[in-house]
This record gives sequence, C-alpha cells and structure tokens, in this order.
Amino acid sequence: MDIKYTVETIELPLVPLRGLSIFPYMILNFDVGRSMSLKAVEEAMKGDELVFLTSQKDSEVDEPTQEDFFDVGTVCKVKQMLKLPGDSVRVLVEGISRAKVITVDDSEGYFKAVLEQVIYQDSIDEDDVEIEALVRNVFNIFEEYINIGNMVSPEILVSLSEIDDIDRFVDTIASNMYLKGEHKQLLLEEFDKKKRLELLYGILLDEIEILRIEKKIALRIRKQMNKTQKDYYLREQLKAIQKELGEEEDVTSEVEDYRLKLKKLKVSKKVKEKIAKEINKFSRISPMSPDSSVSRNYLDTIFQLPWNKETKDKIDIVKSREILDEEHYGLEKVKERILEYLAIRKLSKSLKSPIICLIGPPGVGKTSIAKSIARALDRHFVRLSLGGVRDEAEIRGHRRTYVGAIPGRIINGVIESGTKNPVFLLDEIDKMASDYKGDPASAMLEVLDPEQNKTFVDHYLEIPFDLSKILFVTTANSLGNIPRPLLDRMEIIEVQGYIEEEKLNIAKKYLLPKQIKENALEEGFVKMDDDAILEVINHYTRESGVRNLERTLGKICRKIAKKYVEDPSIEEVVVTKENVEEYLGKDIYKYQLVTPEAKVGLVTGLAWTEVGGVTLEVEVNVLKG
Repeated sequence: MDIKYTVETIELPLVPLRGLSIFPYMILNFDVGRSMSLKAVEEAMKGDELVFLTSQKDSEVDEPTQEDFFDVGTVCKVKQMLKLPGDSVRVLVEGISRAKVITVDDSEGYFKAVLEQVIYQDSIDEDDVEIEALVRNVFNIFEEYINIGNMVSPEILVSLSEIDDIDRFVDTIASNMYLKGEHKQLLLEEFDKKKRLELLYGILLDEIEILRIEKKIALRIRKQMNKTQKDYYLREQLKAIQKELGEEEDVTSEVEDYRLKLKKLKVSKKVKEKIAKEINKFSRISPMSPDSSVSRNYLDTIFQLPWNKETKDKIDIVKSREILDEEHYGLEKVKERILEYLAIRKLSKSLKSPIICLIGPPGVGKTSIAKSIARALDRHFVRLSLGGVRDEAEIRGHRRTYVGAIPGRIINGVIESGTKNPVFLLDEIDKMASDYKGDPASAMLEVLDPEQNKTFVDHYLEIPFDLSKILFVTTANSLGNIPRPLLDRMEIIEVQGYIEEEKLNIAKKYLLPKQIKENALEEGFVKMDDDAILEVINHYTRESGVRNLERTLGKICRKIAKKYVEDPSIEEVVVTKENVEEYLGKDIYKYQLVTPEAKVGLVTGLAWTEVGGVTLEVEVNVLKG
C-alpha cells in the first residue's frame, strides 16, 4: 500500500544551522549568535513559536544566502529561550515535521521562508507485509548497532518497540545515531516512508561494518599498549637493579633515543636491521664494560651521517660565470668546462657527478677553483689533503676490532659537511704513497667510481653509504705520479701556468689589494705602477703560479707599514720600477740571452719541469781516455 501524506503551505522565520541537523520528534538545544538568526527566533516567539531549521552546506560561511543552506529542513516549536552572557541566546526546540523551502525573503533583516509542510496520515498498516518486514529488520540491525558501538543507551529499544508510527520510528532511530551530515540530510529529504526505511537500513549496515573494523583496531592497539606497559614495567625494574649495582649511567634512555632516531631514518631494510641489531647489543652491555663506549661511539657515528640531508642545487649559469670571473683571472678552458657541467646538471637531474681532476703547477689557483664550484652550486665545501697519506685505513677507516678505531677521512668529511652532496676536494692526489699498511690510491678507486661509490662500505661502519651525490674535485701537480686505473676514473682539466700579462692583471686586481688589506694599510695608500709590478714578476719571482708573487708583494707592504709607523705623516707611498730595489734588495733572477755568435763546446737548451721552464747551457769537455 502507498503511505499518504498531505502538503500544506505555511510561512515561517528560517534559521540556518552550522554543523547541526534536527529530525521531527527530536529535542535539540543550540546557541544563536548571528543577528539574522536572533531576529528570526524573536519573530517566532512573537507568533505561534514555530521556526524552520535547516542545515548550512558549509559551516564556515558566516553570512549565508539561500544558496548556502539546504531546501529541506524541519519545522520546530521553540520550547525555551535563555539569554547568555554577551549577545547570544540558547534555544531549546522540538522537531514537528519535514518541510521544503519554496521562496526565501530577507528584506526584513532575517530569513522569512514560504514552505511546503508535509503531514502524514497513516500509521503502520499490518496488512503491508513488506513494510512490517523492513521495520523488524531495521529494529534488529539497530539493536546490533547499539551492542557493538556502546554509544547509545539500550533503553531506547523499549520506547522504539512501542512506536507504531513509521515516520516517528525512523526519525527516532536517525536522531539517536552518530551520522555524517550528508546521511542525515538524505534521511531528512526522503518523504516516502518506505524508501526512508530502506535508506536507513543501508546506512545502518555500513555503520555496523565500520564499527566492527574500529573494534578490531581498538583491540589490536589495546594488546600493543599492554605489551608497551609490560616493557615499561620491566625497564623500570632494570633501572632499579642497575642503580643497586652502582651502574648509574642511564643506558635505557640512550637506547630509547637511538631507537627513536632509527625510526626517523630513511634507509634500506637491511641497513635498518643492522643498526637495530647494534642497538639491541648496546642495550645488553654493562655500562662498566669497555665495549659499551665502543658501541656508543659507533651508534653516534651512524646517526651523525647525513643519510637523508642534501642541499638543493641553485644553478644560475650567469651568476656562476660571475662568481668564477670574480675569483679567477684567465683560465678560460677550466671555467668553460665547469659551466658546461652546471648547464647539463640543470637540464638533467639524474646526471652522475663527474670526477674533475685539476692538473697544473703550484700557485695557479686549483684549490680556489674547487671553492668557487661549491659557491656556484650553493653546496657545502669539504677539503681533504692527501699529501703523504700512506695508510689505506685513512680512506676506508679501521675495523672496530682495533682499539681507538675511527671511520675513514671520506666518511668524516661527509659528517663534517652535514649533507650527502657536498663539493669534496681531494687535494694533492699525486702525493699519496704506499707502504706495508696498504695502498691508499687503490682504496680511492671505489670512492672515485660513480658506478661503485653508491654502496661505499667504510671498514668502521660496515654498512653501505651513498657517495654518488658528492661532486669530487681532485688536484695534482703532475699526471706521472697518479696510478693509471685511478687516472682513468677522472676527467683531466689542465690549469696551465700564467703568462706575464695574466700575472700583471692578477697582481693588480687581486693580490695587491689583498696584501694591502692584510697588512692593515688603507685602500689607495700604496700605489704601484705596471712597470714596478712587472719588475717584481720578472726579476724577483720565477714560477708558473702567483703564490711567490703574492708573498713578494706582501713583503713590500710590510716594509711600507714599518715606514708608516716610523713616520705617520706619510700620506701615500708610490712604488716604481726604480725604487723596487729599496724594498726587495738586488734582483734574484736575470734574463738569459742566447749568445749571438757560436761558441765551441757550448749550446743553449730548454728544460721543462712541473713548475715551468728554464734554460740550460750544455757544455762539452774533451777528456783524455
């Protein structure tokens, strides 16, 4: 049979509710604070105390319009009004019937709605078997909902069994359930009682399924909590025993701290298991045992490593060129290769870092180029001098079986930088030596191979660490002393010596201003013309780089500083070609000219060295024999 209802048109004040819904036959109290809503309630109190309540679609909206609330809501009777401190009012209402908005008018400062009110005529018809079956199913499933959830009082079932009106039966159940806003609105908008019963039945089935899963999760968590409480109790007992034994060091808190750090660590499962095993071993060692400090130092080193920290490359080719030009004069080929690498790095994130080897005589700026690369990439810079390193353990670390074992200098450099992708300078790679302690050059083979250094294993750590993100830059004076396999892994960039004109520019732009500043002299106090600088370059220094030139200019500045202290009235000092001898004494080097006429038994030759070229006079003597 069809369940009939009639529709009546009425006009009532409207109040939009935020985050609340009300069903017919339900009693609800809520606070009213908005001026439009207050006026609507006051207007209802002047008349027959009826007000129309509907839910807002978005509870965040402070000043709603008709589009912001639902059309279907509940006609309610205001039972009580209570003024609260401030301007708000607490209202107690009882739901009467469903209604649908036809038009809304807000011209009088509050919402006035013309509504279609729904009035039902029939109660449960005992002849309609399908509805009777639905009612029983809903009752049984609601009983199950109460038993599983423990959120609703079971006494509600007694009053439900006495209700013979379907409308009231459904709305009473809906008002006693914890439902989402959209489910409440669906039930409210369904005017056909049979369809509403089916809808409620479906919602109850879904809710019961969710409650069962919640109960399962709660049970699992309770078991875990019981285990945690048991562990805590045992640890407290262990602390008390340690205190009695005089072992005052709180190892437990240290172990907890390590476990917490391990949880945050993003490493492979195998590495995590190895570290967890070491933590468990540390927790069992007595604090009085020497092994305790060995294990602690190992764990501290592990957690100091930047497993997940890396700086983001800020690649700007124009800015990088400016940085390189600002810090180095000449060296065009070197700068070009570095800018090429940066350009490709910007285009491809997966590019393997090349191993750059800067070969050239001393003092040409190899180390400072590496610093400039780090600055251009906005990365941390680490320098490791390999001159005289003859122990393989310096690179790979010592095994923990040795007393005072420490990680190798590569891992220490990474810890020092604090990131897994610094610019790492390996200075003087051609000066490594080998002896009975092993060959450090062979240990470097793994470090400087992008295919192998992803899983670099330090003897001390005994777990792989990724070095592939590091940009390695090596420097050397000569290729001859670097082993072939090592040389094969590097990209050679020759940093040639400077010619006279380049040295002059470097001295004017960089070295002289630097020495004036370092010797506490004011800018512009020392003036030195090009001829004077050329005199120093040609007759007082002989080198491919500019290191000795810088020292010689420093010597001039120191003598000027002494002169100024003796006579503070000096306003400026001009150094010329003629008076260089005053500051530096007699010239050290002389130009050797090839003799125009041939001499018997004497010929002029040229010799090449790692630091530049020299002339040789080869003599022939006749000996008896």
